[in-house]
Amino acid sequence: MTSAIPTVFRPVRAWWAVGLLLVAYASAFIDRQVLALLVDPIKADLGIVHDWQISLLQGLAFTGTYIAFGPLFGRWADRGTRRNILLFAALLWSICTMLCGLATGFWSLFLARAGVGAAEAALSPVAWTFIADSFPREQLPRALSVYLLGAYLGQGLALLGGGAALGAVQSGAVAGLPIIGALPTWGATFVLVGLPGLITAALLLTLREPVRGAFNPSPGLAADAARNYTLREVLGFLWARRAFFGPFFGGMSLLVLSLYGMPAWLPTSLSRTFGLDRVIGARWYGGWVLVAGCVGVLSGPWLGSRLQARGYRDAMVRVGVIAAMLLVPACLVLAFAPSAPVAIGAGAFAALCYSLPQAMAAGALQVIVPERMRGQVVAVYVFLLTLVGFAVAPTLIALVTDYVFADPTRVGQSIGLVCGTAAAIAAAWMSRALKPFRDWQAAP
Repeated sequence: MTSAIPTVFRPVRAWWAVGLLLVAYASAFIDRQVLALLVDPIKADLGIVHDWQISLLQGLAFTGTYIAFGPLFGRWADRGTRRNILLFAALLWSICTMLCGLATGFWSLFLARAGVGAAEAALSPVAWTFIADSFPREQLPRALSVYLLGAYLGQGLALLGGGAALGAVQSGAVAGLPIIGALPTWGATFVLVGLPGLITAALLLTLREPVRGAFNPSPGLAADAARNYTLREVLGFLWARRAFFGPFFGGMSLLVLSLYGMPAWLPTSLSRTFGLDRVIGARWYGGWVLVAGCVGVLSGPWLGSRLQARGYRDAMVRVGVIAAMLLVPACLVLAFAPSAPVAIGAGAFAALCYSLPQAMAAGALQVIVPERMRGQVVAVYVFLLTLVGFAVAPTLIALVTDYVFADPTRVGQSIGLVCGTAAAIAAAWMSRALKPFRDWQAAP
């Protein structure tokens, strides 16, 4: 379904949409990431023994449904009214986050986290295609970079806001509130964090659906705004161009392993290894991640434009190769950090690195994929990134801590080893996507 909005660029309406989508993305990231702050209280209250069990709540519980529902929402986003899809999803993930706080055991918490994952699967297919249909190509990377700030605002605010909520609960400030006051500290924190998402959902009612295919036609492919592609056709499209999509999807998946793995375990590392109070650690690490992530994601289009000015037609992909190379030394420093400030500094620089290519990578997909296929291609892309980043990363780090180092205080070394190795492979793998992307851009 499309609206009757004229196919002209309306900057106020377009940037208002980006702002609201940014708020929704930040809200979603807070809801998915706040668990990282509550690891040890949840383990103690629910009788969970091993870190790998917590990693299932961080990873599998969320990503299992995120992956399962991603293609469904992608197909719906290519056909339906995207504003309404996102409104429904925002209500659902906020309610499920609050249900996490009411969990009484491992499996009830697992199911609530699964609900969060299922609902958040709608966000990327809707938001990316919504923005691509709202901005001309020359402004698309900047618009996507502003939207993608939500991940880093969400990471930082999950720690800052989650830490503030945890501090309020520990101080007894919410003791007199109904339901919340009777919950354990971690449960009350989940409920407090989930409530603002209901306001976000209400604000989404102000969005207006853009015309599909108004901007950014794909080179070498006839724009077909009326056609509805099947999932089989989408997969066939990706397979026929696997020389690009294979290394690009693979490299970006390994790159974002750090984006999900570090925030999942670094707060715990600061507490276990250096004895830093959880609330203080969340405040410092969260603040630096927020700043560094925002600087990184906004700098990506700037770096890309500088590379393009120097004649690099593959700039949208090359930024990712550069970011992965810079991430390797950050991970090495983190693995051998002698103090909490050094660990936090390394984590902040890593956040700048893994945020740097995100807007350019998103823009690359929007300019080389047919309009009515973009939601499903984004769903496949996010499926892979989430599978590696959110499902594999926390569990892999936990397994290295439990069974390689066999020492819970060495979780920082696990983070550095896993994320550094992944970043090195990502740089080598993604470099293979450069030539296919250049050739594609040169297509008539």
